[in-house]
Amino acid sequence: MFEQLEMTEIALWVGESVWGYPIMLSLHALGLAILVGIFSMFYLRILGAFSGISLPAFLPLVKFAWVGFVINAVSGLALFTSQATTFVESLPFLIKIGLISLGVIFAAFIQSEVRKSDEINEHVSVTIKCLAGLSMVVWIGAIISGRLIAYL
Repeated sequence: MFEQLEMTEIALWVGESVWGYPIMLSLHALGLAILVGIFSMFYLRILGAFSGISLPAFLPLVKFAWVGFVINAVSGLALFTSQATTFVESLPFLIKIGLISLGVIFAAFIQSEVRKSDEINEHVSVTIKCLAGLSMVVWIGAIISGRLIAYL
């Protein structure tokens, strides 16, 4: 199945053309910057930084973070197709995918909990603070795992 995936038009374009891989890798980096950058600022606010900015003020930016996720997912899938048989056996890749899955679940839950609040500078529960801190660790782990794919 993964060998067949590597023979698709998108996989061949990404893997064999002059521009395919650099374009997809650049989009992947851009999506990552948007996604993790915005979520990191949001989580730091939850943890007490930037106290002059209300949590609800971050919610429009958090919507934009999901755009970064879509960019990352599409470009990541394109990159995956070019070397599917290699990536599917790569421990750093598998760890990265697991951490991204956790990060997305945590992000959706945290965003949902913040949206429920009616107050401008609401008190954030210890659980949400812990999840925000853990989520930052998860995203950093996903980034590190992603970089290790090329070396391990």
